[in-house]
Amino acid sequence: MNRFQSLPLQAKISIIYIFANVLVLAVNVILLVGINSMSNEMDMVYQGNLHLNQLVTALENVQDSMTDYLNAKTSDSLEDYYRSEQDYREMVQELDDEVTGIAFARMERNIKNMSENYLEIVSQTVEAKRGRNVEKYRVRYESATQLYDYINTYIESLNNEQFKHNSENYKELLDAFRLFETISVVVMCLVILGNVSIIIKLAGAIISPLKTLAGSANEVAKGNFDIELLEVQSQDEIGVVTGAFNQMIISIRQYIERIRESMEVERALKEKELLMETHLKDAQLKYLQAQINPHFLFNTLNAGAQLAMMEGADRTYQYVQNMAEFFRYNVKKGDEIVTLREEIELVDNYIYILNVRFSGDIHYEKELDKNLLDIQMPSMILQPIVENCVNHGIREMAGEGKIKLYVYQIDDVACISISDNGKGMSRDVIHKVLSGTYREEELAAGSNGIGMDNVIARLKLFTETDDVISIISEGENMGTEVILYLPAKEKEEEDV
Repeated sequence: MNRFQSLPLQAKISIIYIFANVLVLAVNVILLVGINSMSNEMDMVYQGNLHLNQLVTALENVQDSMTDYLNAKTSDSLEDYYRSEQDYREMVQELDDEVTGIAFARMERNIKNMSENYLEIVSQTVEAKRGRNVEKYRVRYESATQLYDYINTYIESLNNEQFKHNSENYKELLDAFRLFETISVVVMCLVILGNVSIIIKLAGAIISPLKTLAGSANEVAKGNFDIELLEVQSQDEIGVVTGAFNQMIISIRQYIERIRESMEVERALKEKELLMETHLKDAQLKYLQAQINPHFLFNTLNAGAQLAMMEGADRTYQYVQNMAEFFRYNVKKGDEIVTLREEIELVDNYIYILNVRFSGDIHYEKELDKNLLDIQMPSMILQPIVENCVNHGIREMAGEGKIKLYVYQIDDVACISISDNGKGMSRDVIHKVLSGTYREEELAAGSNGIGMDNVIARLKLFTETDDVISIISEGENMGTEVILYLPAKEKEEEDV
């Protein structure tokens, strides 16, 4: 039984089904063999009478064919005689001629002997007829006829005796057959009841754990998680489900306990939340003040540019005007989607301001595909990259610094390349920049507060893809190239 419990559910059901059907099949085969055996015995009861009747018919055919030949003396009648004589002789050979004390056997032996004498006399009669010996064939014919009547009477007597004997045997066999029929019905009923009992017992052993599992599941559905864990009684699918159900109950209890603990922590945090609201308001006030300062700086620079123009200081006017445009872009475009043309204009202003500050040390080149200048992109993308080129590449080298801006298209992708001839970047630094772990070092170097991690994150969000930037550096003092990848779509196409 333990081995049965360890079997899979499909195997258990299959075993029950096969066992029941094999048992019924075996009983049916046994009953069928018994019925066939008794039927064959009943069929054999009257085989002796049937054979004697056939023997009488064959004897009559011999007598009739002989008589026809004696009367007609034709070749057809002679041929009929030989055929019937051969058939009767073959049947006579099948008779029992063994010496025994059984009455029926003795009678068969006498019939066989008389039949052989009869056939001999008949043959002599036909030969005498063919030899035209009238006296001889008449005497032989009378002897054959007399022997024919005697054999016929003897066979009829034997047939009657056998029929009486066979009738008694048939009655005994019929009674035995009916008794066997009754026993067969009883046995079949017992087998069916046994099968039903076994199936009910085994099916109950399979269904019982399911009922227990269903009851426990119903309690859980009502919200009762304090039920006892179920005993795993087998290793089949039901046992697996029971074990999983127990594990689920344990997990739910643990989860409820964690929720209780988190609610306690949350209650403590809410007490601190009121204290933090004041700090949050102070931070919001400082943020508003920080927003006001760029506007104030832009208005101040714009007033200075107007004053320089009135006084005729053209270079001062142009410098202040570029500063004003630079800060105005930062103030107005900080969170907007702009065109590549606007981003390049911001870079132009930034390079101009740097060259005034550093006496033209930065050589700036542009090679632009004008068909791509109206594609859209997030604002404040190119200027932080150029700023990094200056702060981390050109500023720390001796000689003239060079920055090249190259805009070109590959298939449906607009490529924006910003390269410098500075000190280059190591693979470790490139990896940090691309992975977003270099932002604190950039801020420490004095950038405008927009790090490369911010640039990369906004490009990925805008393009909805991860392949937005490549950084190439051949080695120390070999410069650095940053390539951005944007969809080559103009602004008008997206507005349609």
